[in-house]
This record gives sequence, C-alpha cells and structure tokens, in this order.
Amino acid sequence: MTNQIRRLRFEHNEMTQQELADRIGMTRQTVAAIEHNKYSPSLEAAFRIAETFGAPIGEVFFWKAEEKDK
Repeated sequence: MTNQIRRLRFEHNEMTQQELADRIGMTRQTVAAIEHNKYSPSLEAAFRIAETFGAPIGEVFFWKAEEKDK
C-alpha cells in the first residue's frame, strides 16, 4: 500500500507530521512510518487521516500490487 500523506500535508499549510499525529491521536513516529510505507495503518486510523484532509480514503491510500515474476 502506498499513500499521498506527504503531498496532502504540504497542501494543507505545510502541516507537520506532529500536527497530523496530534489531530489523529497517534505519535509522530507512527505517522512517519505510515507516510514512508513502513507501516500500514488500521482502517480506523486510515479513515481519521483521510478525514483530517477532507479527502476520500481512496485519494489518500492506494493499493500497489506487487509485480509477479514472469
């Protein structure tokens, strides 16, 4: 899974990871891990993130299928 969190933060007055974390009730470290695709958020957390940006969840998070060996 990949996401647009970094882009959305900058489009929302250059929101910091800490500001986003405070709004969704998580730590800055967790937000950073989600943003860098090192951690997949729970469904609830994903919806809270999308709601913070006023965007549908499908505009924040994307499924990136792995390429299979041919």
